Amino acid sequence: MTDNLWLWIGFNAFVLIMLCIDLGVFHRKAHIVSMKEALSWTAAWISLALVFNMGIWHYLGQQKALEFFTGYVIEYSLSVDNMFVFALLFSYFSVPALYQHKVLFWGVLGALLMRAAMILIGAALIAKFAWIIYVFGGFLILTGIKMIFKKEEEIHPERNPLVRLFKRFMPVTSEYRDNRFFVREKGILMATPLFVVLLLVEFTDLIFAVDSIPAIFAVTKDPFIVYTSNVFAILGLRSLYFALCGVMDKFHYLKLGLGFVLSFVGVKMLLAHTPWKIDTLVSLGFIVLVLAGSVLASWLWPKKSVKLETPAA
Repeated sequence: MTDNLWLWIGFNAFVLIMLCIDLGVFHRKAHIVSMKEALSWTAAWISLALVFNMGIWHYLGQQKALEFFTGYVIEYSLSVDNMFVFALLFSYFSVPALYQHKVLFWGVLGALLMRAAMILIGAALIAKFAWIIYVFGGFLILTGIKMIFKKEEEIHPERNPLVRLFKRFMPVTSEYRDNRFFVREKGILMATPLFVVLLLVEFTDLIFAVDSIPAIFAVTKDPFIVYTSNVFAILGLRSLYFALCGVMDKFHYLKLGLGFVLSFVGVKMLLAHTPWKIDTLVSLGFIVLVLAGSVLASWLWPKKSVKLETPAA
């Protein structure tokens, strides 16, 4: 049934309708997203994902529903890492809160297209070259270990090669022009800093997708399940960002937890065709336990704030 063309068309039509309602009704006028609004939209997207999961359970069976839910949890938790970068970019470029929703909206739209292409390519590769699943598994283990042991590094967006290349071909205004991505001044088409931020948001998602998409192929090889779980996770990312943007730095052990999750998923991939194959339900339990543990640890052992000492006179 997941190969049914109308199923794909119907799901994508639903996504487009929801995005049109989001932008054309609730965010027709630029405004600062309040905590209440962000939490409401977060609850709405999670609820829609769970309702969709119930539909999968009813029409496709328990196993497919479990695969969708596990994939959704993996993708949603890994997308939290994106939010730290979003916060850094908005802070670095001093993006007014009034315009942040527009950047993330178009960023999500671009991410959906990029991930759809990557999922289809990944599914085709696995179908034709079964051994590539072991390459994905090894890659995820190395990525997870790197995430566990790598220290925090400063990010310098202005050094990004994509930004440098873009500025060589397109002039950029020195200041924002309301919420516009492009303006024409003195007959010359120019990009605004807001478009540069959007470019970096898209680039960031592309980098993170390289980790997250192989991870979900450890749970299921069904392209429809992989795609839909990815889409719901991405759609809920914007509202989750606005809900957590003020407290994200308090979850300092979450990156450690995500590293363990990626490594575990990599091991699951390597054991997929052995007698020690890890069951999907066991995977879901482990992932939820690790993520909950990392959040709890962040709360019990908060990060110590660095106090600047005033030099003695």
